[in-house]
Amino acid sequence: MEFRSYMHIAMDEAHAAAARGEVPVGAVIVGPEGVIAQAGNRTREFNDPTAHAEILAIRSACAALDQERLTGCDLYVTLEPCPMCAAAISNARIARLYYGAADPKSGGVAQGPRVFNHPQCHHAPEVYDGLDAAASEALLKDFFAQKR
Repeated sequence: MEFRSYMHIAMDEAHAAAARGEVPVGAVIVGPEGVIAQAGNRTREFNDPTAHAEILAIRSACAALDQERLTGCDLYVTLEPCPMCAAAISNARIARLYYGAADPKSGGVAQGPRVFNHPQCHHAPEVYDGLDAAASEALLKDFFAQKR
């Protein structure tokens, strides 16, 4: 089976988030039949600190599939998930996580608490990092440069 990346959709969501004044992070959830859900950060818009792209995409995918778990689904996200999002990814039983830029400050997968490595973690997805990382990093750097 040939690998097909959906990171371009996550990047589109990240650009849309930036246009709304949100931190430019985008996510897309893909199942065997294709894209199930996609989202960008909306923490400021919703006044909700949990409205990260990954959380919104997980909620939307679960609603679309009418189930609480996303077994067999893949998540593409432009930035390494934070600990909150990593826990949600684990709880949703997502099969594979693909992310772009590393997040040394707030990451929860390869940085910081490394949620999937804890013995209390009931499910760890396969993790593939650095997918289109340069584009994700550039978008984030440009966004924050304009804020300063």
